[in-house]
Amino acid sequence: MVTSLCVGYGAALLVGTFLGMISDLIGHNKACLIFCILHLCVGIWKRIMPHPSIWLASICLSLASSIFSFSFEAWVVVENEKQGHGQDTLSDTFWLMTFFESASLIGSQVLANWLLGSNPETGMVSSYTAAIFLAMIGIICISKAWKETTQNAPIKDYGISYTLIFSDKRMWLLGFAHACLQFSIAVFWILWAPTLVADGRAVYLGLIHPCLLGARMLGSTVFPWLLSGPSSLRTEDCLVYAFIVLGFTLSIVAYDYQEIAILVSLFCLFHAVVGLIIPSLARLRTMHVPNELRGGMISLSLAPANAAILFLLMQRGYYQKIENSTMMAFAALGLFLAAGCMHLLKQWGKQPYQNWHEL
Repeated sequence: MVTSLCVGYGAALLVGTFLGMISDLIGHNKACLIFCILHLCVGIWKRIMPHPSIWLASICLSLASSIFSFSFEAWVVVENEKQGHGQDTLSDTFWLMTFFESASLIGSQVLANWLLGSNPETGMVSSYTAAIFLAMIGIICISKAWKETTQNAPIKDYGISYTLIFSDKRMWLLGFAHACLQFSIAVFWILWAPTLVADGRAVYLGLIHPCLLGARMLGSTVFPWLLSGPSSLRTEDCLVYAFIVLGFTLSIVAYDYQEIAILVSLFCLFHAVVGLIIPSLARLRTMHVPNELRGGMISLSLAPANAAILFLLMQRGYYQKIENSTMMAFAALGLFLAAGCMHLLKQWGKQPYQNWHEL
């Protein structure tokens, strides 16, 4: 298990870091097609092979996850600009994407449980078939329903653009905050089950998992209430408080042994706040990051998170030098640092809503 995780995060670090820049050049719809094709290949391979390689599957799925983290968001932003919709429409799209992502994950768990039924052996084969079918539907929809114009700017111009972007300290703050969030989410999903079943406690993880995703759905619905209307909060202020809440939540988990009810409540709170933060960061990226560089900036910001996770996995899984609580503490520390980044972003952003397309 640890080996497959290390292989997956290593692939995401070495290859996935650059997929965003490639997506900006070839078009985000093509990147989304690659996402579906990777899932299709893994599904077919597991369907026909009696003992598929876990390493290869981990690499393909990790690369697909890397593409998912930037391609669909970047494509939505490009389509929004092309069709002339306003920023309010785009903000609503961000929280709806978070909402329906969590809803689809709950639906996939329900479907998988139904397919597994009473015979896990045949149920696994049926699950692979369902994954193949859904991937094919995604490929057909992306290739036939939507078209995207490929960027025609030379690669040299992209290099100059990234040089200008990297000279802006606001980009570093925004990217580091995003990396800290993704790092904490990854640490949570790695450790949430071992934390709950510690000391041999009997827990129905299959019932708790959809509750966590449901909490994220509820958290995403808070986004339009807090950040729109006459009494709306500034996005940076909202994120400062949200990151602090997340940091304290994981600190409590890392500090001491907790009962099941308290742990589940803390985990639900964690995901509810994550559901608020994800569309808020997407909104900030729209304010600060040029659309034609959005995919590259997101994938580059994931590199520190992937490197940190890979390092901690090796220290915990292979060398046994740290404990699970230490990993949780590092995740909490990263969230507090992200809150500081949002505070500095507000203080340093003399022109926080500058449109890069006018430069």
